[in-house]
Amino acid sequence: MNILIVDDDPLLRTLLHTALTRLGHQVSAAQDGIEALSFLEKCTVPLVISDILMPRMDGLELCRCIRKAGFSRYVYVILLTAVDGKPGFLSGMQAGADDFMVKPFDSDMLAARLGVAERILGLQLQVNQLAKLLPICSICKKVRDDQNYWHQVEAYITRHTDAKFTHSYCPDCFNKLVSELGIGEPETPNQEQT
Repeated sequence: MNILIVDDDPLLRTLLHTALTRLGHQVSAAQDGIEALSFLEKCTVPLVISDILMPRMDGLELCRCIRKAGFSRYVYVILLTAVDGKPGFLSGMQAGADDFMVKPFDSDMLAARLGVAERILGLQLQVNQLAKLLPICSICKKVRDDQNYWHQVEAYITRHTDAKFTHSYCPDCFNKLVSELGIGEPETPNQEQT
């Protein structure tokens, strides 16, 4: 999995990088929240591990920005902090974090949390794929919308996308039509009708 480490401490970035690489992950790093957001806008990264206390943009603000950004894929955020206790945990969760770890991190605990993150991200991907399924009638090929109304495919797609349609006959339908009408030998149509 691609993971982005965000921490202003080069030693911690190195330790995390080493631990994550040993676990088989691909790792990138940023020094603060601003650098991390810039990276996330250019690259798809499903998981961010961020320190809370950093200059320029801290981990809580980074987390809020990630949630507001509306990336095409969900970004799972684990916050790291040197401050243990309920207030730090609650402020992290309120900012939109998915998990929380205390520094210095334990490699086994990190691996366990990454396993949870991978399961959740996998489920998120499955939900997104299911949400993109479009019910279509096997006979008339109308599609059903979220309000349970059935629409012609062209009308539905035109309403939900920028697509435009031209009409023609596929070779099978053209040959069937020619045969039914008895107007000559079947052939392959080569012109679109608008």
